[in-house]
Amino acid sequence: MANTSNFEINNKRTIHAWAMFDWANSAYALVITTAIFPIYFNATVGDTVDLFGITFENSALFSFAIAFAYLIISFLLPILSGIADYGGKRLSFMKFFTLMGSLACISLFAFKDASTTSLYIGLVGFMLAIIGFAGSQVFYNSFLPIIVTEDRYDKVSARGFTYGYIGSVILLIINLLMIERPHWFKLDVLVSLYSDNLGEDSKILATRIAFVLVGLWWLGFAQFSFRRLPKDIKTPLGNDIIQKGAKELRLVWKQIKTMVNTKRFLYAFFFYTAGAQTVIMLASTFATDQLEFETGELIVVILLLQILGAIGAFFFANISSRIGNKASIMIQLVIWTMVCIAAYFVVTKTQFYIIACAVGLVMGGIQSMSRSTYSKLIPEDTEETTSFFSFYDVLEKIAIVLGTFSFGFIDQITGGMRNSVLALIIFFILGLVILSRVKIKRT
Repeated sequence: MANTSNFEINNKRTIHAWAMFDWANSAYALVITTAIFPIYFNATVGDTVDLFGITFENSALFSFAIAFAYLIISFLLPILSGIADYGGKRLSFMKFFTLMGSLACISLFAFKDASTTSLYIGLVGFMLAIIGFAGSQVFYNSFLPIIVTEDRYDKVSARGFTYGYIGSVILLIINLLMIERPHWFKLDVLVSLYSDNLGEDSKILATRIAFVLVGLWWLGFAQFSFRRLPKDIKTPLGNDIIQKGAKELRLVWKQIKTMVNTKRFLYAFFFYTAGAQTVIMLASTFATDQLEFETGELIVVILLLQILGAIGAFFFANISSRIGNKASIMIQLVIWTMVCIAAYFVVTKTQFYIIACAVGLVMGGIQSMSRSTYSKLIPEDTEETTSFFSFYDVLEKIAIVLGTFSFGFIDQITGGMRNSVLALIIFFILGLVILSRVKIKRT
């Protein structure tokens, strides 16, 4: 078991270093998952894609790629997190998945057209980046109850999300300037060597370079976290390490089954995060497909989401300090439900901007409050926090599989994304009903 008992808790430099990992990897979440890559993917592959003898809607294929990647990581994480606790390799796995994800982002530079080879590079690179992001996140989350005391969970968790929003916005602005003004960066000079269509091709080159910058940003800033977080305590790894890791996980699951409120919260979290994460990941695809948002307009929406997301994380942390975590999350779930209903009827860009403001406020709040709430539901003095957070993260990943696959499936069979958005209401209502039966202690 990883022993961190000699590590100084509530250390300001450690808290800052922990939050910096959100600064590092949130650039992937914004640029690759939400903002630039979805637009580039749809424009590159066209309205429909023929793959494996099947004709896919581009938005449906994008949804299925997300679902498949999260399905893979869902199978890997339980064993990996159990091994991390047993073998004391929490930080090592965090580094491994960070390297995988950042290199996958860099590989997207080679995705340049709709040819079969290029499309495979784009899809595989995109899915490996998702696996790297999701894999590193479970180990990152598990450090929270190790580096701070319970009374600081809410605010430190919110700080991490806020760092992430700010850092990702900075890189997004840099990428946006490069895409919209490629001549400022002399990219037109580069493309002039092989193309006469300077304007269009220089922007395409700038977009592909943006994917490289995400990988470098992610890997580079993560080093601040790696230097300050509690180091792994090396333990011998026998040939039966996988079996021991699985055993560790089963022991934690047995504990969770006896903890009624923790178990109920995980069920509620599973359903409402399926809806929330699907909206976050596919909002830009909906805007471009249904409302014909241009790249510049969409980037404004994304920036709005990030700024309000940072505000929302702290806003709902303060709300929870007054009325409790449960009430804070339930308010957000009501707002999420209203967002889906409104999105079904939206017909103008102005209406979509208003909806985006609501999404921004609850986007940061629901993620931050869920993480800190679960931390409070883990038994005190627990060392195997990675295994506990494995259940949290695996449920989130499987929920994303369910949400994005359902979204893509409904889109594929009905030929429209509005029905998919409306169906997400079911997830929020189920989460709201189950959460109403959870008792969460006030700190």
